[in-house]
Amino acid sequence: MRRSVIKGTGRYIPPHLVTNDDLAKIIDTTDEWIQQRTGIKQRYWIEPGSVTGSSDLALEASKKAMDKAGWKPEDIDLIIFATLSPDIFFPGSGVFLQTKLGLDSTPALDIRQQCTGFLYGITTADAYIRAGIADRVLVVGAEVHSTGLDKTDRGRDVTVIFGDGAGAACIEVCESDEEIGIIGHALHADGKYAESLMLELPASRYSPERLTKEMMVDGREYPKMDGSRIFKLAVKKLPEVTHEILEKTGYTINDLDMIIPHQANLRINEFYLQKLGLPPEKMFNNIQKYGNTTAGSIPIALDEAIELGKIDTSKDLVLLSALGAGLTWGAVLYKFS
Repeated sequence: MRRSVIKGTGRYIPPHLVTNDDLAKIIDTTDEWIQQRTGIKQRYWIEPGSVTGSSDLALEASKKAMDKAGWKPEDIDLIIFATLSPDIFFPGSGVFLQTKLGLDSTPALDIRQQCTGFLYGITTADAYIRAGIADRVLVVGAEVHSTGLDKTDRGRDVTVIFGDGAGAACIEVCESDEEIGIIGHALHADGKYAESLMLELPASRYSPERLTKEMMVDGREYPKMDGSRIFKLAVKKLPEVTHEILEKTGYTINDLDMIIPHQANLRINEFYLQKLGLPPEKMFNNIQKYGNTTAGSIPIALDEAIELGKIDTSKDLVLLSALGAGLTWGAVLYKFS
């Protein structure tokens, strides 16, 4: 049977460190306020004034993942690129990554599932592999948030959360009758909550202008979030989808060796873990260091957890889970071997 296994992971974090105290110099906030509400101590942003897009961060993460997997660029059958912050409005960042890898005909698929982007990406990769359409798929989640944040008091609640970064995974076919690799997934969406977390402008639904001076005065070109609503939905939906995927695959909560959740808010993840009744060592969090890197957060955390020995890549059962804008949420169950 064709199975989808992770042959290598990689991450890239830009070098410009931004602490909570750094933010307190430009907006009305404090280190204590940010940590109490989000758990974040610092994040990394691209160098101010640099011409750096999500595909640039993705390239560095991809090269690291490919090196671990033993892949050359020409081995890639498909690139799946997840981001809400593409290099330009269109085309998507996937083609920019493709050409930076030195490729000229490899298909590139961009997906816009925001915080669940990496989950949707590896689920799509699994479908391609199981169908025999592809043998090797590069899945990337990358974001450059820092250039699109409202760095004034008006945007404080959102600006303190987000960091820049990229993570990548090389997904490869494996012929095996054993239950290994990607063994289950559950994906959901509910559009009635779409405006609870969104970046409205510029928008093609407005005519004759996509963006006006009046709109900019109101700050509508910056991301907006109903934090309370997203928090409540996350602590409800994440435990539900966890139990859903375990029931579908025949495992129990105690079979899990590690959970790698989306790094949106440390308090969300702590409530999530409590609802599952699991000890702290069963969940890996690194939002304290990197902030919320949206589509990049799960692959970054997965790569770091493996590097730190938090995951035994010879046997562990790992759950990846996320909820984010859309509203979208989901989980992927993965068995290392």
